[in-house]
Amino acid sequence: MSGRSGTSTTPTSAEVAGAGTGASSGAGAGAGERGRDTGTIRLGDRTRGEATDDTTRYAPEWLQLREGVDSSARSAELLDPLRIRLANLPGRAGGFVIHDLGCGTGSMGRWLAPRLDGPQHWVLHDRDPYLLHFAAVGSPRSAADGSRVTVETQRGDVGRLTPDSLAGASLVTASALLDVLDADEIEALAAACAGAGCPALLTLSVAGRVELTPAHPLDAEITDAFNDHQRRGDLLGPEAISEACDAFTRHGATVQMQPSAWRLGPDESALMAEWLRGWVGAAVEQRPELATRAAAYLRERLAACEAGELSAVVHHSDLLALARPVGGA
Repeated sequence: MSGRSGTSTTPTSAEVAGAGTGASSGAGAGAGERGRDTGTIRLGDRTRGEATDDTTRYAPEWLQLREGVDSSARSAELLDPLRIRLANLPGRAGGFVIHDLGCGTGSMGRWLAPRLDGPQHWVLHDRDPYLLHFAAVGSPRSAADGSRVTVETQRGDVGRLTPDSLAGASLVTASALLDVLDADEIEALAAACAGAGCPALLTLSVAGRVELTPAHPLDAEITDAFNDHQRRGDLLGPEAISEACDAFTRHGATVQMQPSAWRLGPDESALMAEWLRGWVGAAVEQRPELATRAAAYLRERLAACEAGELSAVVHHSDLLALARPVGGA
């Protein structure tokens, strides 16, 4: 996990485009436009290690832009089995301790805390103190039944999570994180949750499928190039969700998965335009030979978006892993 921030992952253009979260040094730059500022949201770069004052920060504007669609997309079907498991955890009378990995501006907490009963203490993890500030200030104050919700922040590398660091945890959460991890990092996450005996709710992992209406002859080629960009280096990209299912299963967890697609139409035109720029930009970064055709494609798609004539379904998956509780139950 190497300090990545999920909905605030140390971003790349692939992460923006996928429902992940970011773009390379010019996330908004369209195909063939890299190297100059096009006036869109600039997100940062995916640098491993601790954040420093020189680290390019992830734009809260992008996270705010996508938060409503993220909320609508996350799977409500996974909440009932999660509630049942939490109700049966040892020591639940004292409330729940929830670790949110790569919390960004805290959108997962704002979505989940009001959907769970009982006192909750959220531990918000991110490498960027700027985002941690937003997350703490914007955190919810009450649970579904009116119980108190409190928060603390922890800055650092979530890739170093161990069972000890999750001692006492009731739940681990993350958004848009799995697809920017490699196999070793996913294995470490599954092992840490298993060792702590806590469930994990991991939402909005890209599935590698996009449906645009109306269709265009270049859609499939852009999609393939984008998916290859997500697999650069050791990253798993669209295969991360199945890798995570296998890893958690190997560690004795019961795993459930549900779709969580973004559904974008005229009411989400601002988000769709940013997503298109990131999606096409990542494809061109991966396959520079696409640049000329992709630039024309992007102009055409942005014009349709502005005219309210374009819709998109960006497929993701949510994963609930119910680890065996430590100490019985």
